[in-house]
Amino acid sequence: MKDEMNKKKHPILKGILKFFLIIIILIVLFVGGFIGYSTFKNGWGLQGMIKTMVGSTVKDPQELGNLQVLILGVSEDISTPLTDTIMVASYNPATQKATLLSIPRDTFVGASKLRADSYDKINAIYQKEGAEGTLKKVNALTGLDLKYYVVISNNALVELVDEIGGVEFDVPINMYYTSKRQGLYINLKKGKQKLNGEQAEGLVRFRKSNSNTTYPAEYGNDDFGRMRTQREFIKAVAKQTLQAKNITKIGDLIDIVKRNVKTNIKDWNQIKEYIPYAVEFNTDNLQSENIPGDSTRIPAGTGLWFFLADENKTEDLVEELFKNEKTKEEKDDEGTDTNTSTNSTATSSKTNTTNETSSTKTTSNSQKDKQDKSKIKVEILNGSGDSNLLTKATKALKDEGYNVYKTGKTSTTQVTTIINKANLSEDTTSNLKSVLGTGVISSSSRASKVDVTIILGKDYKK
Repeated sequence: MKDEMNKKKHPILKGILKFFLIIIILIVLFVGGFIGYSTFKNGWGLQGMIKTMVGSTVKDPQELGNLQVLILGVSEDISTPLTDTIMVASYNPATQKATLLSIPRDTFVGASKLRADSYDKINAIYQKEGAEGTLKKVNALTGLDLKYYVVISNNALVELVDEIGGVEFDVPINMYYTSKRQGLYINLKKGKQKLNGEQAEGLVRFRKSNSNTTYPAEYGNDDFGRMRTQREFIKAVAKQTLQAKNITKIGDLIDIVKRNVKTNIKDWNQIKEYIPYAVEFNTDNLQSENIPGDSTRIPAGTGLWFFLADENKTEDLVEELFKNEKTKEEKDDEGTDTNTSTNSTATSSKTNTTNETSSTKTTSNSQKDKQDKSKIKVEILNGSGDSNLLTKATKALKDEGYNVYKTGKTSTTQVTTIINKANLSEDTTSNLKSVLGTGVISSSSRASKVDVTIILGKDYKK
């Protein structure tokens, strides 16, 4: 029954441009039109050029918050459109941190598990409540406060890939699937190759073959494998769209966006401020994850297949990925007159306790500097895709004297991240980075059973 249901609901995942692509196209537009403009006011180099072109007034990326947006890839070649691609994307120009969080299309968002039907899946909300309704459901699921959405029609990816002359991509497995009903023919061999628009469509739509073979467990079965491929392909498209040869195709790229993208972003003056910094973003540093949870039948054993998000793990993941960085709206709120008196009072209070607090922190940090490494609980989550690397990292940290409290797997990511969860000293986190030989250090204020979580990325090569 599950296979029949999945075949009937085979994903129509052609539109995964996402908001990065819109920014990238704008970047290409402004870079291409640079000739004749003075850039000395904003400094020389590509960033200075783009600042001049877009009329940016922001001198420091710290003034900008974490730009967050919901991406919906809509299947429009069926009678009732479904959002089979659902992602939360974020970009912070100050930290050059970017994240993609995939939400499985079968995620249960209904009110009652006893009366669950297909309309309780998150990909069906778009039919009844549109993008705004889906936005509300995603906010409820993640605990975020997303304001913006981007809806991408099913022709966007095909047109874009063909326009830029194809995309080089390492296809993870052999993919073969045919469906007369959908007019779909997927026939891709494993390995690095240049994909045209039609092949790219097949790549991101593929979940399993006609013979029922799918992605290997270590890559991510079925929908999880497909979502991982989608995220990896987004990075490849973003990187290759920025090539100089595509500057001459600006007009056609803009036309593709106009035809295939709908959004509630109305104030483009705000968005344009991110462009000069986005041009410096390294797509290899894009962190990608899935909402954690499990698939099951609802009602148990007899009903439809749903994905049930693990509330606690989802809360932890969202905290680590998104909630330590404030959005532009939150930064603006902090600077309003409404908060002036409060801030003034807080400043006065802080002034009276500065020496005391500073002394306390100094003592605390000094103690942590001297803390026995064996008392620091370390969690290692393997996002490198290679189980051998987890073994090597575990051994390296144990040899250094750290207490590797627990290990596990997570979605594949490019960059190793060291998350300080217990206000460990800078010396300690720097030492962890030194032992690993790589890593981006961040922090989390959420209570945890471990002192530090290390997410191994593909950049870990020891």
